[in-house]
Amino acid sequence: MPEGPTIVLMKEDLQKFVGEKVIKVSGSEVPENSKIKGEILRDIKIFGKQTFLIFDTIIFKIHLMMFGSYSLYNRKDIDTLKLGLTFKDGGMYFYTCVVKVIDESFLNKIDWEADIMSEKWNPEKTEKTLKETLKMMICDALMNQDIFSGVGNIIKNEALFRVGIHPESMIGNLPPKKLKEIIAEARNYGFDFKKWKKANVLNKHFQIYHQKNCPICGAEVIKKETGKSKRTSFFCEKDQKLY
Repeated sequence: MPEGPTIVLMKEDLQKFVGEKVIKVSGSEVPENSKIKGEILRDIKIFGKQTFLIFDTIIFKIHLMMFGSYSLYNRKDIDTLKLGLTFKDGGMYFYTCVVKVIDESFLNKIDWEADIMSEKWNPEKTEKTLKETLKMMICDALMNQDIFSGVGNIIKNEALFRVGIHPESMIGNLPPKKLKEIIAEARNYGFDFKKWKKANVLNKHFQIYHQKNCPICGAEVIKKETGKSKRTSFFCEKDQKLY
C-alpha cells in the first residue's frame, strides 16, 4: 500500500495540471451525470494516503489502496482504469484504486494536523491523543490514520527500530522521552522515505523491514503479526525494548 510520502510525490507529479481545463474524461468510476468535462482543476489536496482533486462542481477522493497506481500524460493499455482526466498537455490516470465523489463538508471535517507529511502536523496534539489511549499497542497507534495519517507498515517498522521500541509495547508503559521520540521519528522517517523513494533507492535503506538480521547486533529479525490489526511487524528482540 502506498504510504504518505509516495502520495506527496504523486501530488508533485500531478500539480502541473492545476489550473488546466479537462478536455476528456474516462474510467469506470466517473458519475453518469458528471459535467467535469470543460471544468478547471482548481486544487489538489492530500491527507495521508488520500488524494483530493478539487473542481468547481465536484471533488474526487482517490485512495490507491494496496495495488493502485497512476500514470501521467498517456493512459496505460490496461482495463483497470477507474478515473482518467485528459488535459491539453497530458493527463492523469488512476488504476485499481477507490474513487469516490465527496462534498466540501468532508474536507472541512479532516484533522489536517494528523498528517505526518503536512506543514500543519501537530506533534503536541498527537502526544495528547496517545496519552488518552494508554492500553493501545504502539504498533496499532502508528497504523491508525486518525493519529498518524500517512504512516504505513514500512514507516511503522523502521521508525520503531530507529528509536528502539518493540512494536507490542503498550503506550501507557512508554517513558515520556520514548513517546516523544517515536512521534518525532514517524515524521522524520516519512521525509527520509520521500527522499529515497524519489531517488529510487528506498529498499536499499531498509534496516529492519523484510531484513533477515539486525544491523546492530546481527540477531535474526523476528517477523510476526502484531496488535489488533494483525499487520506484520519486523523487529529485533535485543535492540527494541518491550515496555
